[in-house]
Amino acid sequence: MTRSTKCWAVVPAAGVGKRMNADRPKQYLELAGKTVIEHTLSRLLQADVFAAIAVAISPEDPYWPELELSTHKNIVTAAGGKERADSVLSALTAIRATASDEDWVLVHDAARPCITSADIHHLIDTLNRGDVGGILALPSHDTLKSVQEPRIIGTLDRKHIWRALTPQMFRYGLLKNALEVAAGNPSITDEASALELQGLQPNIVEGRPDNIKITRPEDLALAQFYLEQQYLEEQNQ
Repeated sequence: MTRSTKCWAVVPAAGVGKRMNADRPKQYLELAGKTVIEHTLSRLLQADVFAAIAVAISPEDPYWPELELSTHKNIVTAAGGKERADSVLSALTAIRATASDEDWVLVHDAARPCITSADIHHLIDTLNRGDVGGILALPSHDTLKSVQEPRIIGTLDRKHIWRALTPQMFRYGLLKNALEVAAGNPSITDEASALELQGLQPNIVEGRPDNIKITRPEDLALAQFYLEQQYLEEQNQ
């Protein structure tokens, strides 16, 4: 990475998390004394590599302004959209005046509070000399079935299957253009898929298995366990 190239973080946080069956979006549920998104943003800030963090928040969100981090000098707020891609694009537009096309953008899920500085630095160090970028991911160890409910119609070769994690890291200009071209396409479920639609092949960087995404109620207890284990790991280093 050249001295003039910056890194930015983007956090889409406009989702409602319906599967949590909670009274508020999952990013505002309590986890080890703080909200989920506070843990996530604190981890990104601790990595100490980002020029700024752009957080895409729903315009009707009453919880975000109550958080102390919402006024942090290195956090920019953007208007969230209906879909994830809309929110990421809005966040990219919010930093357009100070970001260059060659800068790197790391998009990270608001509901992944266990991301470590080590994984962030590993992703950047692995990809920063390339042109496209890539994502943190995990190889699948489970047997995977192709299904037409309720029947199995085949077994997939897990040697070629990886689970996508975040952050996902791409050049600012490349990512912004890919999301603009793919606007409204329901197959764009993460940033890498938008780049793939352009005929590009993002890289895979193996991440830690404790970088879980909170999607169901039981995930909160698991995330708390991982946070505690990570703290002990840091104390023993």
